[in-house]
Amino acid sequence: MPEQPAATPTASAPAAPRRAASPVDPGTAAVRRGDVVAAVVTLALGVAGLLALPALAAMEPADPDPVPTAGTPGWWLVLVVLTVQAGAVAVARVAPRRALVAVTGVPLLAAVAGGGPAVAASGLLTLAVVVAVYRAAVTVPLARVRLALVAGVVLLAAASAVAGAAAVDAPGTPLLVLAAAAQAVAVVALGLVPALVVSSRRAVRAAQEGELRALAGEQEARVRTALAEQRTAMARELHDLAAHHLSGIALMASAIDRQITTDPDAARAGVRQVREQSRVVLADLRRLVGLLREDDGAETSALTLAAVPDLVAAAPGAPGDVTLDVLRAPGADGAALGARVGPLAQLAGYRIVQEALANVRTHAPGAACRVTLDDRGADAVVLTVRNGVPTGDVPAGDPAHPGYGLRGMRERAELVGADLRHGPTPDGGWEVRLVLPREPLTEGGAP
Repeated sequence: MPEQPAATPTASAPAAPRRAASPVDPGTAAVRRGDVVAAVVTLALGVAGLLALPALAAMEPADPDPVPTAGTPGWWLVLVVLTVQAGAVAVARVAPRRALVAVTGVPLLAAVAGGGPAVAASGLLTLAVVVAVYRAAVTVPLARVRLALVAGVVLLAAASAVAGAAAVDAPGTPLLVLAAAAQAVAVVALGLVPALVVSSRRAVRAAQEGELRALAGEQEARVRTALAEQRTAMARELHDLAAHHLSGIALMASAIDRQITTDPDAARAGVRQVREQSRVVLADLRRLVGLLREDDGAETSALTLAAVPDLVAAAPGAPGDVTLDVLRAPGADGAALGARVGPLAQLAGYRIVQEALANVRTHAPGAACRVTLDDRGADAVVLTVRNGVPTGDVPAGDPAHPGYGLRGMRERAELVGADLRHGPTPDGGWEVRLVLPREPLTEGGAP
């Protein structure tokens, strides 16, 4: 009874995970409504401060520094600088490096060219710097604008140093330069720190979303695997039912065809066997459907080793050429067969015996067959199905329709941790041997 080649069932390939949308390249993005709103608000605040600057300067008890008043050249210069900075804020998201250089370089030009009024209004020019740094750093990774930020600090420090030297009417000293550098770093940090906080929160949120997508993909893969395993189990059950019962029905039908005219009584007996086998296969199919449908009222109890004698007795040709030996331990005649063997393992043993008998009918017609159920072992139950040399014509296998019998046996045995061996015997027959392990006893002696 040689093993038929079996095609390997494969589960459907998992769907490719969705790729996260890549951020828009700042170099190719367009100015949006939010960019314009940020620029307009920054310009409005700067102009409001410029208009309020004379009144604020008049509140100083000492002689106020010259501040730009409305309509003077210094006032118009500061207004132009504020407008240019607002334009840089508008493009800080789409062109962050150029915007940073522009928004920090214009105050230096104003400090050099504007004299006292421009120096007095230099504090108003830092608002746009803070906004531009924030919008640039929150849009692109810090590494892409690191050099622009350093250049901005240098330009701001130079502007502060020029403004400080003009305020005290003295050349810059090391202390003045150090104070200007500290002020520049503080202004840039005022916009950079919130941007880094927002960026880190976005990264955490993106990581969480990626983890959720990965979990969803893993769950989907598990569902696909479970469905594939269920399909395999269903195919195995249907194969076992069809191989055992329908092959017997086909053999009996062929015998009936030859006996109708020569031996009518034997033909009628064969018809009764066909009817009985048909009833059994319908009952088994009903049981399988009942296992798959929770709302079905079919009998769903699992078959056990206790049903093996009935299986052998119902096999076509039994009891003449199929015999059964049940070996029990002394004093265990009243106990159930397969004690401490789980229900799934018992079902696997039953199905493997059923498939082995079907293979005997198919691949070894006319051969005597012996089924042995050895229930004497303390740790395992051994099932053996052994047939002799076939006496009839062995049908040739169909390469286009390979069998799955031995493969199904192996899958069942692996599922319950049993040991399955099969192969030819020295006398030219075939043997299938299954060892079903018993469940260990607990300290109290219960399984």
